[in-house]
Amino acid sequence: MIVGSEETRLVIVRGNSASGKSSVAAEIRASFGRGLALVGQDNMRRTVLRERDVPGGANIGLIDMVVRYSLDAGYHVVVEGILYADRYGDMLAGLLGDHRGVSSCYYLDIPIEETVTRHASKADPDYLAQVTERELRDWYRERDLLPDGVETVIGADSTLADTVERIMCDTGLAGLAARVD
Repeated sequence: MIVGSEETRLVIVRGNSASGKSSVAAEIRASFGRGLALVGQDNMRRTVLRERDVPGGANIGLIDMVVRYSLDAGYHVVVEGILYADRYGDMLAGLLGDHRGVSSCYYLDIPIEETVTRHASKADPDYLAQVTERELRDWYRERDLLPDGVETVIGADSTLADTVERIMCDTGLAGLAARVD
């Protein structure tokens, strides 16, 4: 089922826990302004459904539906999350194949030691108590890339500002106007 228009942009930002996905997505949205939907895996899975990340989970279909609805409503969409390739790959491939506009995928490739360091710097003590270093190491998947080389890999040497600028330019979002309504 074809979704969106030739003008809409679909951006997928994936990577391990604490790799910077949420920060990148939030900065893209702040840089662009109104008219860009942010679909976070954790929000759909944890907050909306209160579901664990399991193969075949209901959140996979929910993410797909929200992205499609947003694209059809004329929004640009940034999807962000760990989005393990074996669990979410088919859904993401379907979105990429069905989207009429520009679609771009990015994988934040951050080594485990840097992941642990970034996680420890988070300001939310409740989250730090819930997600331990052991869990980070258990969840970590080195270069969990989608098939067919569809992702641009961004390494730990890219700053938040550099990563956001790259994605804004690559996708054409930097040259588009935000909604005023």
